[in-house]
Amino acid sequence: MSSIRESAERFFDSCETGGGWEACRAFCHPDATFSAQAGALEGVDTLEGYADWMKDLFTPVPDGGYELRSFAVDESRNNVSAYAVFSGTHTGEGGPVPPTGLRVEADYVYVMEFDGDRIRHMTKIWNDAHSLKQIGWM
Repeated sequence: MSSIRESAERFFDSCETGGGWEACRAFCHPDATFSAQAGALEGVDTLEGYADWMKDLFTPVPDGGYELRSFAVDESRNNVSAYAVFSGTHTGEGGPVPPTGLRVEADYVYVMEFDGDRIRHMTKIWNDAHSLKQIGWM
């Protein structure tokens, strides 16, 4: 197993299970950057900020989880792409509205760019408007 594959797999699971930066930092450069073309993530520009945003999501969506559908390593470009579906139900406090009881199933992709065996930048590809409508936040 390549070192970037192992780091990406461990980062992905730590992030997608709500571990926050504390659980994710070992797989990232300390100043790793983040980008997404999603209004829900506006202003989140570090991987630390994103990992903690994901951790916070588990308050309103405590049953959140993911199904990994594809995982690909591009050694020549030194990146890893992961496609998954995140699902969960808004039953907890902390969202923009009281718990709706509605469920979200959101397709998304992480593209993790590496420097050595640590992530230096990650892009999330996600249709946040579709997800927010499903869960009753829009």
